[in-house]
Amino acid sequence: MAKTEQGNGLDLRGSTEKLTDNGKGTLYGSDTEVNGSAIRGEEQVDKYGFTGGAQQYSVDSAEEIPIEVLRQREAKWLEMLNSWDKWMAKKHKKVKERCQKGIPPSLRGRAWLYLSGGKVKREQNQGKFEELDQHPGDPKWVDIIERDLHRQFPFHEMFSARGGHGQQDLFRVLKAYTLHRPEEGYCQAQAPIAAVLLMHMPAEDAFWVLVQICEKYLPGYYSTGLEAIQLDGEILYALLRRVSPAAHHHLKKHKLEPILYMTEWFMCAFSRTLPWASVLRVWDMFLCDGVKILFRVGLVLLKCTLGSQEKLKACQGLYETMELLRSIQPQYMQERFLVHEIMELSVSEKDIEKEHHSQLRRWKETRGDLHCKSPPRMHGAKAIMAAEPPRRQDLRQLPTIIVESPLAPKTDEVQAEDARESKKANEVNQKETILPPQETVNPYPPPPSDPSPLLKHMTMQESKESLSSAEHDTYL
Repeated sequence: MAKTEQGNGLDLRGSTEKLTDNGKGTLYGSDTEVNGSAIRGEEQVDKYGFTGGAQQYSVDSAEEIPIEVLRQREAKWLEMLNSWDKWMAKKHKKVKERCQKGIPPSLRGRAWLYLSGGKVKREQNQGKFEELDQHPGDPKWVDIIERDLHRQFPFHEMFSARGGHGQQDLFRVLKAYTLHRPEEGYCQAQAPIAAVLLMHMPAEDAFWVLVQICEKYLPGYYSTGLEAIQLDGEILYALLRRVSPAAHHHLKKHKLEPILYMTEWFMCAFSRTLPWASVLRVWDMFLCDGVKILFRVGLVLLKCTLGSQEKLKACQGLYETMELLRSIQPQYMQERFLVHEIMELSVSEKDIEKEHHSQLRRWKETRGDLHCKSPPRMHGAKAIMAAEPPRRQDLRQLPTIIVESPLAPKTDEVQAEDARESKKANEVNQKETILPPQETVNPYPPPPSDPSPLLKHMTMQESKESLSSAEHDTYL
């Protein structure tokens, strides 16, 4: 499972068949072809886009949200996204709570782009992705990427067609990353990460979120040697001693190294492990709170699977234990149960960093210095924004359609603002004898096209505006 090959990553299950072979095939194949066979017209597509496979939706694995609740959450998220810097600076706890509840599907792509800092990266690097996209790429990496395309979620309607639009965009994103970080190249575990992103956003956005995940959330994970993932495996193992002594003792007894069972979990952010509803909820929290969410998921699965003598009766050896961890019982991965357990588990950034320093010291004593020097890990969206404060114009949606959400309740501040605007409008009406019949005073004027110099240089700490002031929802 931890095999390293030319793609300096995992040998994730699948054949080594190449998508383009001696000019007989192209990246621009027919959307009616599924890995070489025609799509059956009677196949049912679930609400996530899957026609089959382990990720397909089932009522047992997912939590249903009433449509009224969903609409209210959408309105709240629209309000947050329109004033993102202020919410992150002043009410990050509320953002975190809403990520834990689950980001509305209609806004998940935009929310992930903002949480990860991908939106700011994109705005600060205008034209960069197009430049990388036009480049042919290193033939070594292009060849390996092409071999991996058909392995990524073959039962999803976006990637099932051989050479279809989904596979084309996946190739573009992965190739662009090898050009963006030529010293790192391509790792096979990056492909499912990029595929999940492409299910929710355009290729350019997916590229920048992938960059943020690789450089900020999981630095060093996809570099040659897999040193960062091995270190995190040891951290997970050490934390397990506190969370579940029985599971820790069992793994130690059978000399089951962490890299044997947690590599795919962490490097693919559980996208190849959990039911899809659980994958999305884990990603919502992961992109908000950082790698501690992956540690918590791993600890919950180990505790639930190996955490008691009763459960260990079925796995008396290394092989049986590995089989149990490869096919975790569905009730432990069910969305509601898993999210509850993740939130209840008290593993913090401080715990992870403390153990990281301990394991790093032990690594140097036994193996010497790390060969790959990774940048410091950022623990979630707030840390990323603090490290690289965005400009207001980098967070703005252009073009913008201003609408007033009927579902967002007005706060006292908004009501007071309405009253002031209404009074001002009455004064104007009294002064002017004739107004065009179609003209009305808009109490919610659109933002200026070019922010003032003061606004451009305003920091999050200096912002005195209310989080619920006259900034309103955009639906773009």
